[in-house]
Amino acid sequence: MKRFDLLLSLIVVLLFAVDAWAVDKASISNNVDVIVAEIDSGKDIMTFNADSYSPYAFIMEEDGTMLVHPTLAGKSLKDAAPPVYAALLEATPEGTWVKYEWKGKEKNTYAKKTKSNLIVGSGY
Repeated sequence: MKRFDLLLSLIVVLLFAVDAWAVDKASISNNVDVIVAEIDSGKDIMTFNADSYSPYAFIMEEDGTMLVHPTLAGKSLKDAAPPVYAALLEATPEGTWVKYEWKGKEKNTYAKKTKSNLIVGSGY
């Protein structure tokens, strides 16, 4: 009976963890979708604050220049992190999840293009 209780407890914990992960992905993609819609409607890019979102969001030009980012604003992601830059170029107007390795860990970012081909993203 104790083994059954332990197994049941583990299953419940796993289900909550999977559900929380799904909610986070939905929240991330929603934040990016809202930012893209606001940019496409004419909102000034420089009014966005990367840290207003959890996790932070960024806005990048196709050449890699980071317009909005907590630490790289004004710098080139193409120069700072070429593999990350290459992965983010997979962004589409519909939005897509991209994977890349950063500092030995797999990262997942939801990336979406605006009408003016800026790339907006956020991830974990």
